[in-house]
Amino acid sequence: MSGLFTGDERRQREHEMRDAGRLPPGQSLTLKWPVLHYGSVPAFDAAKWDLRVGGAVPHPLRLTWEDFNHLPRTEVTRDFHCVTRWSRFDNRWSGVPFRELLKLAFPDRTSADHAPGSHVLVHGEQGYAANLPLADLDRDDVLLATHHDGAPLTPDHGYPVRLIVPHLYAWKSVKWVRGFEFFDHDVAGFWEQNGYHIYGDPWREQRFDSDE
Repeated sequence: MSGLFTGDERRQREHEMRDAGRLPPGQSLTLKWPVLHYGSVPAFDAAKWDLRVGGAVPHPLRLTWEDFNHLPRTEVTRDFHCVTRWSRFDNRWSGVPFRELLKLAFPDRTSADHAPGSHVLVHGEQGYAANLPLADLDRDDVLLATHHDGAPLTPDHGYPVRLIVPHLYAWKSVKWVRGFEFFDHDVAGFWEQNGYHIYGDPWREQRFDSDE
Protein backbone atom coordinates (compact mmCIF):
# COMPACT_ATOMS: atom_id res chain seq x y z
CA MET A 1 0.00 0.00 0.00
CA SER A 2 2.82 2.44 0.83
CA GLY A 3 4.10 2.23 -2.75
CA LEU A 4 0.90 3.74 -4.09
CA PHE A 5 1.66 7.21 -2.72
CA THR A 6 4.62 9.59 -2.81
CA GLY A 7 5.61 11.42 0.35
CA ASP A 8 3.79 14.55 -0.82
CA GLU A 9 0.66 12.53 -1.56
CA ARG A 10 0.77 10.93 1.88
CA ARG A 11 1.03 14.35 3.53
CA GLN A 12 -1.84 15.63 1.39
CA ARG A 13 -4.00 12.67 2.44
CA GLU A 14 -3.09 13.31 6.08
CA HIS A 15 -4.26 16.90 5.75
CA GLU A 16 -7.48 15.68 4.14
CA MET A 17 -8.14 13.27 7.00
CA ARG A 18 -7.44 15.96 9.56
CA ASP A 19 -9.73 18.43 7.78
CA ALA A 20 -12.43 15.74 7.61
CA GLY A 21 -12.23 15.26 11.38
CA ARG A 22 -10.94 11.69 11.08
CA LEU A 23 -7.39 12.13 12.40
CA PRO A 24 -7.28 12.39 16.21
CA PRO A 25 -4.97 14.96 17.86
CA GLY A 26 -1.33 13.95 18.09
CA GLN A 27 -1.68 11.29 15.36
CA SER A 28 -0.05 10.91 11.94
CA LEU A 29 -1.33 8.96 8.96
CA THR A 30 0.48 5.78 7.97
CA LEU A 31 0.07 3.88 4.72
CA LYS A 32 1.77 0.81 6.17
CA TRP A 33 0.53 -1.39 9.00
CA PRO A 34 3.14 -1.34 11.77
CA VAL A 35 3.58 -4.43 13.95
CA LEU A 36 3.56 -3.83 17.70
CA HIS A 37 2.81 -6.27 20.50
CA TYR A 38 3.97 -7.57 23.84
CA GLY A 39 5.66 -10.97 23.84
CA SER A 40 6.27 -13.36 20.97
CA VAL A 41 3.92 -14.47 18.20
CA PRO A 42 2.12 -17.61 19.45
CA ALA A 43 1.67 -20.75 17.40
CA PHE A 44 -1.85 -21.72 16.37
CA ASP A 45 -3.20 -25.26 16.67
CA ALA A 46 -6.81 -25.52 15.49
CA ALA A 47 -7.32 -28.74 17.44
CA LYS A 48 -6.36 -27.08 20.74
CA TRP A 49 -7.61 -23.53 20.23
CA ASP A 50 -10.72 -22.39 22.08
CA LEU A 51 -12.48 -19.16 23.01
CA ARG A 52 -14.01 -18.81 26.47
CA VAL A 53 -16.54 -16.45 28.01
CA GLY A 54 -16.72 -16.53 31.80
CA GLY A 55 -16.84 -14.57 35.03
CA ALA A 56 -20.25 -13.15 35.94
CA VAL A 57 -21.97 -15.09 33.13
CA PRO A 58 -25.21 -17.13 33.33
CA HIS A 59 -24.12 -19.31 30.41
CA PRO A 60 -20.31 -19.72 30.28
CA LEU A 61 -18.99 -20.52 26.84
CA ARG A 62 -16.20 -22.62 25.45
CA LEU A 63 -16.09 -22.48 21.67
CA THR A 64 -13.80 -24.66 19.60
CA TRP A 65 -12.30 -23.37 16.37
CA GLU A 66 -15.05 -25.20 14.49
CA ASP A 67 -17.75 -23.71 16.75
CA PHE A 68 -16.37 -20.23 16.26
CA ASN A 69 -16.33 -20.55 12.49
CA HIS A 70 -20.03 -21.44 12.46
CA LEU A 71 -21.02 -18.13 14.06
CA PRO A 72 -22.50 -15.35 11.91
CA ARG A 73 -19.99 -13.04 10.27
CA THR A 74 -19.96 -9.46 9.06
CA GLU A 75 -17.60 -6.87 7.58
CA VAL A 76 -16.95 -3.28 8.69
CA THR A 77 -14.67 -0.53 7.39
CA ARG A 78 -13.14 1.60 10.13
CA ASP A 79 -10.10 3.72 10.97
CA PHE A 80 -7.50 2.40 13.43
CA HIS A 81 -5.48 4.52 15.87
CA CYS A 82 -2.39 3.36 17.75
CA VAL A 83 -1.25 4.92 21.01
CA THR A 84 2.24 5.24 19.46
CA ARG A 85 0.73 8.03 17.32
CA TRP A 86 -0.03 6.45 13.96
CA SER A 87 -3.44 6.09 12.35
CA ARG A 88 -4.43 3.83 9.46
CA PHE A 89 -7.61 4.65 7.56
CA ASP A 90 -10.38 2.64 5.88
CA ASN A 91 -9.40 -0.79 7.17
CA ARG A 92 -11.80 -3.53 6.07
CA TRP A 93 -12.28 -6.02 8.89
CA SER A 94 -14.34 -9.17 8.66
CA GLY A 95 -15.18 -11.59 11.43
CA VAL A 96 -17.70 -12.45 14.11
CA PRO A 97 -19.53 -9.57 15.81
CA PHE A 98 -18.91 -9.46 19.57
CA ARG A 99 -22.68 -9.25 20.01
CA GLU A 100 -22.94 -12.86 18.82
CA LEU A 101 -21.06 -13.93 21.96
CA LEU A 102 -23.37 -11.80 24.09
CA LYS A 103 -26.39 -13.56 22.61
CA LEU A 104 -24.97 -16.94 23.60
CA ALA A 105 -23.68 -16.05 27.07
CA PHE A 106 -26.57 -13.75 28.04
CA PRO A 107 -29.69 -14.93 26.18
CA ASP A 108 -31.90 -13.17 28.74
CA ARG A 109 -29.76 -10.07 29.25
CA THR A 110 -32.77 -7.75 29.35
CA SER A 111 -33.62 -9.41 32.68
CA ALA A 112 -32.03 -7.82 35.75
CA ASP A 113 -31.13 -11.30 36.99
CA HIS A 114 -29.21 -12.13 33.82
CA ALA A 115 -27.77 -8.78 32.76
CA PRO A 116 -24.08 -8.72 31.82
CA GLY A 117 -21.54 -7.18 34.16
CA SER A 118 -20.48 -3.61 33.49
CA HIS A 119 -16.86 -4.40 32.55
CA VAL A 120 -14.93 -7.03 30.65
CA LEU A 121 -11.34 -8.21 30.87
CA VAL A 122 -10.26 -9.42 27.44
CA HIS A 123 -7.69 -12.20 27.56
CA GLY A 124 -5.14 -12.88 24.87
CA GLU A 125 -2.30 -15.36 24.59
CA GLN A 126 0.68 -15.42 26.99
CA GLY A 127 -1.20 -13.77 29.86
CA TYR A 128 -1.96 -10.53 28.03
CA ALA A 129 -5.22 -8.77 28.91
CA ALA A 130 -6.97 -5.43 28.32
CA ASN A 131 -9.99 -4.01 30.12
CA LEU A 132 -13.04 -2.41 28.53
CA PRO A 133 -16.46 -1.25 29.68
CA LEU A 134 -19.09 -3.55 28.22
CA ALA A 135 -20.69 -0.54 26.54
CA ASP A 136 -17.57 -0.22 24.38
CA LEU A 137 -17.80 -3.84 23.27
CA ASP A 138 -21.56 -3.91 22.75
CA ARG A 139 -21.40 -2.01 19.45
CA ASP A 140 -22.16 -3.06 15.90
CA ASP A 141 -18.59 -2.40 14.68
CA VAL A 142 -16.74 -4.41 17.35
CA LEU A 143 -15.56 -7.68 15.81
CA LEU A 144 -13.57 -10.77 16.52
CA ALA A 145 -11.75 -10.29 13.25
CA THR A 146 -10.19 -13.06 11.18
CA HIS A 147 -9.54 -11.03 8.00
CA HIS A 148 -8.14 -7.60 7.17
CA ASP A 149 -8.50 -5.91 3.77
CA GLY A 150 -9.77 -9.12 2.23
CA ALA A 151 -6.99 -11.43 3.43
CA PRO A 152 -6.63 -13.62 6.54
CA LEU A 153 -4.80 -11.94 9.39
CA THR A 154 -1.10 -12.70 9.46
CA PRO A 155 0.32 -14.25 12.66
CA ASP A 156 2.03 -11.00 13.73
CA HIS A 157 -1.27 -9.11 13.39
CA GLY A 158 -3.24 -11.52 15.56
CA TYR A 159 -4.07 -14.62 13.52
CA PRO A 160 -6.31 -16.51 13.98
CA VAL A 161 -8.58 -14.01 15.81
CA ARG A 162 -8.08 -10.42 16.87
CA LEU A 163 -10.57 -8.27 18.73
CA ILE A 164 -11.23 -4.98 16.93
CA VAL A 165 -12.52 -2.01 18.96
CA PRO A 166 -11.93 0.77 16.42
CA HIS A 167 -13.01 3.78 18.50
CA LEU A 168 -10.33 3.21 21.18
CA TYR A 169 -6.54 3.06 20.96
CA ALA A 170 -5.35 -0.13 19.30
CA TRP A 171 -3.91 -1.79 22.43
CA LYS A 172 -7.53 -2.44 23.39
CA SER A 173 -7.92 -4.43 20.14
CA VAL A 174 -6.35 -7.53 21.65
CA LYS A 175 -4.37 -9.80 19.34
CA TRP A 176 -4.68 -13.59 19.59
CA VAL A 177 -7.82 -13.19 21.71
CA ARG A 178 -8.83 -16.23 23.75
CA GLY A 179 -11.44 -15.10 26.23
CA PHE A 180 -13.75 -12.55 27.81
CA GLU A 181 -14.19 -12.34 31.59
CA PHE A 182 -17.15 -10.34 32.90
CA PHE A 183 -17.07 -8.27 36.12
CA ASP A 184 -19.33 -5.81 37.93
CA HIS A 185 -16.36 -3.42 38.26
CA ASP A 186 -13.33 -2.36 36.26
CA VAL A 187 -10.24 -4.60 36.39
CA ALA A 188 -7.04 -3.21 34.84
CA GLY A 189 -5.32 -5.18 32.09
CA PHE A 190 -1.62 -5.51 31.26
CA TRP A 191 -0.83 -2.05 29.89
CA GLU A 192 -3.32 -0.38 32.23
CA GLN A 193 -1.28 -1.77 35.14
CA ASN A 194 1.89 -0.42 33.54
CA GLY A 195 1.11 3.26 33.13
CA TYR A 196 -1.37 3.36 30.27
CA HIS A 197 -4.78 5.01 30.53
CA ILE A 198 -7.62 2.93 31.96
CA TYR A 199 -9.90 3.84 29.01
CA GLY A 200 -7.87 4.97 25.98
CA ASP A 201 -9.92 7.42 23.91
CA PRO A 202 -7.75 8.68 21.00
CA TRP A 203 -9.85 11.84 20.60
CA ARG A 204 -9.05 12.84 24.19
CA GLU A 205 -5.41 11.65 23.89
CA GLN A 206 -5.85 9.26 26.79
CA ARG A 207 -2.49 7.57 26.37
CA PHE A 208 -1.18 7.41 29.91
CA ASP A 209 -2.65 7.23 33.39
CA SER A 210 -1.67 10.88 33.93
CA ASP A 211 -3.94 12.01 31.06
CA GLU A 212 -7.47 13.11 31.84
